[in-house]
Amino acid sequence: MLFLDGVPQSQVDTDDPSCLEFEYVRRIGHVIDLAFPPASPVRALHLGGGALTLPRYVVATRPGSSQVVAETDAALTSLVRRMLPLPATGGRIRVRAQDARQVLESVRPHGHDLVISDVYAGARTPFHVTTAECAQAAHRALRDGGLYAVNVADGPPLAHARSQVATLASVFAQVLLIAEPGVLRGRRTGNLVLVAGDGPLPAQDLARRVAADPFPARVLAGIELARFASGAAPVTDVVGPVTGAGAAEKTDWLNGRFRY
Repeated sequence: MLFLDGVPQSQVDTDDPSCLEFEYVRRIGHVIDLAFPPASPVRALHLGGGALTLPRYVVATRPGSSQVVAETDAALTSLVRRMLPLPATGGRIRVRAQDARQVLESVRPHGHDLVISDVYAGARTPFHVTTAECAQAAHRALRDGGLYAVNVADGPPLAHARSQVATLASVFAQVLLIAEPGVLRGRRTGNLVLVAGDGPLPAQDLARRVAADPFPARVLAGIELARFASGAAPVTDVVGPVTGAGAAEKTDWLNGRFRY
């Protein structure tokens, strides 16, 4: 288990990298399992690295995959490599010590099957990876049939999550959301996973998978998701949070001072 500032940040089972303990990470694992043919290699871009749990999962379940990870904390990556060595075989994992959005905007267009965003600076997701322009960069990076998966942490009244649904829906043809019922009902803070693409999403199969997890979750898509996000507006590089910490991060990003 990797702790940052006393908070559990990542989990790795070195004996079985396909074992995913964190619920939101397991849900992204389900998405990967259902969206692509079993055991087939994929090209994946991970925004945010941590202990590289999902890249290890992809290597274990899809040998031959090629993966790039954007993680600015080079000291963290060095520690992880030393304490939790990456698999020597099964696929390539390359870590770039650069800002997540800069890496996303620099990759070859239509070169990836999967983009996963799990980027945090402390307890918050940096503003510049929550905007429609960032989603558009992910869209450009994806091949036909590719998927963009985003981890969103939020609590009542879920305003951030609703705006993120609206943001992805402004770029992608299809969006779904995965979350525990208690989080959706506004009873507590939690992680919501958004999945976006231009083709059909495996909503029904995914609903069955997440309902059977140790902490069951629901899938919202179609009319249900539209109701959830009703009234929310997309976030853009120009139009975003106007008060609080989000506004400060936005100002820093626009002034070129904020990098993650």
